[in-house]
Amino acid sequence: MGDKRKKESILDLSKYLDRPIRVKFHGGREASGVLKGFDPLLNLVLDSTTETLRDPDDPYKLSDDTRALGLTVCRGTSVVLICPQDGMEEIPNPFVQHT
Repeated sequence: MGDKRKKESILDLSKYLDRPIRVKFHGGREASGVLKGFDPLLNLVLDSTTETLRDPDDPYKLSDDTRALGLTVCRGTSVVLICPQDGMEEIPNPFVQHT
């Protein structure tokens, strides 16, 4: 029982360092900025961060309004989605069985 395994993060964000990313949070907030750092718990440090504000009439819909936040620390427990700002890249499906 003395076998303590080191926990590894399932995400490797190092390839996104110093690149713009978009982050979605619990509660519907969204922010984008340049990734400056992260840890295994997905706490993120973003620079030049802008938050996309929600529509005042519909809290589940984002508006075109933004506000500048500057350098921010995003708590990993509230992060729902992280994606590159310049789009996604397609990866092969690891669950497809090749015959």
